[in-house]
Amino acid sequence: MKPARTLQKLTDPPSWSELPWGEYYRGALEQQLQPWWPKLFGFHLLKLGDLSADLVTDKCAISHQVNVGLAGAGLQVIAENCPLPFATKSVDACLLAHTLCYTDDTHRLLREVDRVLIDDGWLVISGFNPFSLLGIGKLVPWLRHHQPYASRMLSQIRVLDWLSLLNYEVLHQARFHVLPWQHKGNKFLCTHLPALGCMSVIVARKRTLPLTPTPMKMGVRKPSLSRAVGAIKSYRKIP
Repeated sequence: MKPARTLQKLTDPPSWSELPWGEYYRGALEQQLQPWWPKLFGFHLLKLGDLSADLVTDKCAISHQVNVGLAGAGLQVIAENCPLPFATKSVDACLLAHTLCYTDDTHRLLREVDRVLIDDGWLVISGFNPFSLLGIGKLVPWLRHHQPYASRMLSQIRVLDWLSLLNYEVLHQARFHVLPWQHKGNKFLCTHLPALGCMSVIVARKRTLPLTPTPMKMGVRKPSLSRAVGAIKSYRKIP
């Protein structure tokens, strides 16, 4: 298995338009997330990275949205993703639109996001699917140093495994946009062969389990009443 950390220097594009067919990617991702934005609730939404900040999220029920990144237009906070300049359990939702694709240490980023998220907070992750027509491009030597092939393409199963270790409940997962060079990604292929989609998306919630199991849940029997130590038996005389 490939390590979660890489020594490769990764820099995310300042916008979707900087990627080949980037506007098609953005449109497809926005369409996938449109039904979920009204379901998110809370006070603060973090959008990490320039690609996250470039997404239209005006339908989200969370009105206070903060764009975080190192450079780019429309950022409210100029900072690195690790560490995030926010207090522990202070954020209600976090959007990682292809942020993991341009992170050298994905484990560290996910742990940092988990730190700032409140209990039952929302996490939205998208990325490129390595098992797709787009992923095949990484096998071509002269394409590896060009976008989007220069990014890290993490399989959805691998990301789901990381979320499981962090105790996240996955509410939605999908692969979509089979043909990257088409605006709709070919509706027929997306309907019948979604596993070949060049993009993937995951919507999850942070869950917190009780550290001390309760007796009722563990099936422990309630102790019966016992006679006090040293108690004297009493007898009733029969007349």
